[in-house]
Amino acid sequence: MHCLMRNNTKHLLNWSKHLSRQCTSKAIISEPKEKLLYNDMLQRRQQQATRSIVVQVQSEKSFPELYNYCASFGKILSAHHYRIHQDDDQHYILLEFGSAEEASAAISSSAYNDELSGVPAHSPFLWFRATSSIRTLKAADQTTEAKLAVIGGTTMLDNNDLNDVLCEASNLDQQIFHLHQKTQLNDLGVRLRFLAALQVKQAVSGIFPNANAQPFGSSVNGFGRMGCDLDLILRFDREIVGAAAMQKRNNESRLVFHTKENLTNGRSQTQRQMESLGDMLHLFLPGVCHVRRILQARVPIIKYHHEHLNLEVDLSMSNLTGFYMSELLYMFGEFDERVRPLTFCIRRWAQTCGLTNPSPGRWISNFSLTCLVIFFLQQMKQPILPTINALMKSASPDDIRLTEDGINCSFGRDFERISFRSRNTAKSSELLLQFFEFYSQFDFHNRAISLNEGRSISKPDHSALYIVNPLEQVLNVSKNVSLEECERLRIEVRNAAWVLESEVENPSQPDNGTQSPWGILHLFKTNEKAVIRPHMFFKPRMVEVSDLFDDSTTDTPPTPVDYKNANVKREVESIKSQARGDLKQMRINTSSAAAAAAAEANATIIKTAKGRRGR
Repeated sequence: MHCLMRNNTKHLLNWSKHLSRQCTSKAIISEPKEKLLYNDMLQRRQQQATRSIVVQVQSEKSFPELYNYCASFGKILSAHHYRIHQDDDQHYILLEFGSAEEASAAISSSAYNDELSGVPAHSPFLWFRATSSIRTLKAADQTTEAKLAVIGGTTMLDNNDLNDVLCEASNLDQQIFHLHQKTQLNDLGVRLRFLAALQVKQAVSGIFPNANAQPFGSSVNGFGRMGCDLDLILRFDREIVGAAAMQKRNNESRLVFHTKENLTNGRSQTQRQMESLGDMLHLFLPGVCHVRRILQARVPIIKYHHEHLNLEVDLSMSNLTGFYMSELLYMFGEFDERVRPLTFCIRRWAQTCGLTNPSPGRWISNFSLTCLVIFFLQQMKQPILPTINALMKSASPDDIRLTEDGINCSFGRDFERISFRSRNTAKSSELLLQFFEFYSQFDFHNRAISLNEGRSISKPDHSALYIVNPLEQVLNVSKNVSLEECERLRIEVRNAAWVLESEVENPSQPDNGTQSPWGILHLFKTNEKAVIRPHMFFKPRMVEVSDLFDDSTTDTPPTPVDYKNANVKREVESIKSQARGDLKQMRINTSSAAAAAAAEANATIIKTAKGRRGR
């Protein structure tokens, strides 16, 4: 610990020189991209989904024939192929038409499968039926210049291939950049998730024309990786965003809908609605299977699997704070291009060293890790990200958002109005080392992390790790983290800092042409001999509890206990003496009770026998 705290300035200086030496090619310079507002991004993706269909085909070789057939309905803007690995590989092609009307024409022309006894339902999920060999040959003869934008678009890069890509990078910053580019949720993954949302919306739009199903969470906030689950929120009564303007317009009408009154409380009504919704999803929607209703949770959800997308979906109706939290994370990722690559690298490190776990439990979550990264970037002398309080102060009347529970989710959403500009020019690799050094010295025992204020505050309770929920500030987003896991986090960030510092003292980048791991790849493998385990930091017990009692099951004489404190020895002898007296008294009481019970039983038997002889 003292080694880390000394000469931090010297380490950072050496680190900068090291990066300069390692940079054998031009640095990655990207044009500053336009910051797209969250609502505009959602609207573009939703419109894109209305112009798209997904068609199951024999293989990617079926694309020319499929293209020639579907081109009769309208202009095809793009085509994307993906496969789902099951018992047999299943191939799909996503087609994006020039307009929603053209996609609707393709869906409306589709036929129902007479071979199945299922309920016919309109859906953007179709399959391409084989035709006669003569017609197939004629279709194959038609040439087309269209090409698939991607083949196998949802296939994740395996660890070996990813390591090869990272080994070929010329410096640490390129490694971090490539790690983000190769593992983030790609364009096709986002398209498929918005199609899943559109399917749910269309399923209920007949009776609820204002219903809206929108993705939130990692699928849209820019921090999602390939294969991440889809979080959906469904609202029957109004749009999730822009509700105030629509309500104001509708209030001017003199015609009012009759409404069925809810006779129960809001939570019970939501649970009943979701139960019925789960039945509809299970019975009628193509591709939906394995529907599970988790209605007693704090936020009731319906979980299901979509077999045409190979996607796990969590559907809720009341998680508005989660929706607005996704918007907040999206904005943080848009403020600076270093935020997301840095977060991906830290998440990858946490996964490889076992800090995170796909199953819920006492481990730190990816969301909590992201909060740690954001807080670190807020508290710097030259902040890279603004505080949430600063965003709230820049909110306009159009930015006001209140949930049904009265939670204030208002913050500035216009980047130009916020006008935050960071002067920090540190490279991603420098920020990575500073992140590990910062949290290796952070006082998790007494201090809590507040993204709202951008500084640490006193802990409100005795949770092992306390991260203030940015929108519901009375809650702790890391309340589930155990004391042992918090200690492991502190140890692992210290180990990671040592690994990166060793790169400064002993650079391990190989010569060109070799594939030996180097750079951040050393963070992604565990050296058991070098890792410090949590039990090394806990004080050893002065005496084991098991040593206080005699083990009567073994014939070997008990090993005498070596007490390090005379007072403890006297206390132990007193406890053992008292325990022996209590055990002796218990045996006496037990024997007396057993004798009394036996005497009473004998008396009852004798009395019964006399009664029978009398009769």
